[in-house]
Order: sequence, then C-alpha cells, then structure tokens
Amino acid sequence: MKLMDPRITQAAPQLYRAPAPVSLAGCTIGLLSNGKLNADLLLERTAAELRRRHGGTILPLQYKSNPSAPASTELLTGLAPECDYLLTATGD
Repeated sequence: MKLMDPRITQAAPQLYRAPAPVSLAGCTIGLLSNGKLNADLLLERTAAELRRRHGGTILPLQYKSNPSAPASTELLTGLAPECDYLLTATGD
C-alpha cells in the first residue's frame, strides 16, 4: 500500500495538445489496437472509410503490449514521425 499526501506542493505541469490537422487529405493514418475482440475490425474499417473520403495511406496495424495499460512511450514515439494522425480503439 502506498499512502499519498493530498496536499499540492507544486504547480501542475502545463500540458498541450498537438494542433489538429487543417485537412485529412492525403494524410498517413496510424492504427493502434489494444488487441481485444473487434478492435482491429473497427480500426481497419474506420481507416478504410477515411482513406475513401480523404485519400492517403494506412500504416500497418500496431498493438499495445498490454490491453489494460497505456501504450509504451517507445511505441508512440516510433509511430509519431510515421503518421499524420493515429486512430486507436478498444474492442470487446
């Protein structure tokens, strides 16, 4: 068991979102699955519809190592330079 002190002793870090793409036309789509039932199907069909509407490329499907945990930093930093945006899905 770990006890936590609920008093704030320092300012929260400033977090910023990446800017939204101006257009999806011609973009490269990354796919990240948690590996659960139907997640892959949802990702592949959604990406195919986005490509039909906007063109672009779909990268091969990638998987998180643990469905219940966040994606690893290594996985995300490896995908970031390869795609313009990333779709992720949770199946079941």
